[in-house]
Amino acid sequence: MKKNKTLLSSEQKLVLFEEGTERPGSSELNNEKRTGSYYCVNCETKLFDSKSKYESGSGWPSFFECLPNVFDTKTDNHLGYPRTEYHCKNCGGHHGHLFDDGPQPTGKRYCNNGICLIFKPD
Repeated sequence: MKKNKTLLSSEQKLVLFEEGTERPGSSELNNEKRTGSYYCVNCETKLFDSKSKYESGSGWPSFFECLPNVFDTKTDNHLGYPRTEYHCKNCGGHHGHLFDDGPQPTGKRYCNNGICLIFKPD
């Protein structure tokens, strides 16, 4: 289910389809503490449960686990060193980078651009 990109803001299009990044600390979702789920803003695929969200101190909403089979990854060398970038499998939208410095049980940190997410409370 791919969504019409014209419904997105210019900043959302930049992040999702030109692999941009929002300013750290700019997302209202950094402070979201309610129980619920996080969805791709472009195609509304469910990506994360709130139980996997944590405060990483990075300035972006962070999760230690995503739902199964929702992302594709590729290597990003834009900063001069390799990082793992992840994209929504359904629409191809870039969401952020995956690091190995997260909490247990996974040790992963999905560092997600908040502008790419929709939060729906339970």
